Amino acid sequence: MKSISLFTLCLTLLGAGIAFAFTALAPQIISSFAPESSAETFQKFTAAYVGDWKAYGQPFTNVQVDLFHNIFALIVIIVPIAFLLHYLIIGAKHFSHDGPQVYFFGLFCRFIHWVAAISFTLLVITGLMIIFGKFFGGGQIIRTMRSVHIISAIVSAIAAIPMFLIWVKDMFPAAHDVAWLFIMGGYLSKQKKPVPAGKFNAGQKMWFWLATLGTLLMAYSGYILFAFQGATDQFIIMAIIHNVLGALLVAFLIVHFYMSVFAIKGSLASMTSGYKPKEELDILHSRYKIPNN
Repeated sequence: MKSISLFTLCLTLLGAGIAFAFTALAPQIISSFAPESSAETFQKFTAAYVGDWKAYGQPFTNVQVDLFHNIFALIVIIVPIAFLLHYLIIGAKHFSHDGPQVYFFGLFCRFIHWVAAISFTLLVITGLMIIFGKFFGGGQIIRTMRSVHIISAIVSAIAAIPMFLIWVKDMFPAAHDVAWLFIMGGYLSKQKKPVPAGKFNAGQKMWFWLATLGTLLMAYSGYILFAFQGATDQFIIMAIIHNVLGALLVAFLIVHFYMSVFAIKGSLASMTSGYKPKEELDILHSRYKIPNN
């Protein structure tokens, strides 16, 4: 009953947040389909985003236009190729789903995770489409993606707060995390040997801090860039933060997707049912003490 109440409360808060986002952004969403407003917005964005480049030097302009564009391109190409090679050479880990099961994720955790996952995935996809707008032909589709990007950012930021509060107690570094990093969590071996990890491993912990605090910082920097209010220096700093964090988040999202869908067979089911095979916990989370309930 308590889980259902928390679920209902969270659904209400998120619904209110989404409604607020649509209401606040309605003029921008509607105007995004008008070519003339888009041109004016782009000019204003360019002026605020870059400012007087002569005062800061050509290197800053090169970094924003060329370097980050190439970094994002390398991430979306190299990271998937690396995981494809891993899947072909090492393969997925298999654990019996017919044996004992352990209740690992509660209803509230799963709900928050899926809200964050869907909104954050949309955030990444639309962000990449904006970055590579010329490749997609620009125009109305990119203007629409900009509106979806903003709404997804608001929902992600709202979901990041309860997600942080739910999992933070299990996400602090531990001594065995260093050992986990040295052996890359056992994912470079086909053998099933107990891996030094608690309820969450070192990789999941890094993803947690980046996906929660990183998302909130991305939302703040994105708001500054979107609002067009402030000094040029502030816009430059926020632009760099937004790009650096964006690159990290895109890379880690691809990692998280591969690990949950391909690297561990059937792992995604734990985020729908809430249960994990005991064998999986014994191997991949050997330091985790299963509650007696």
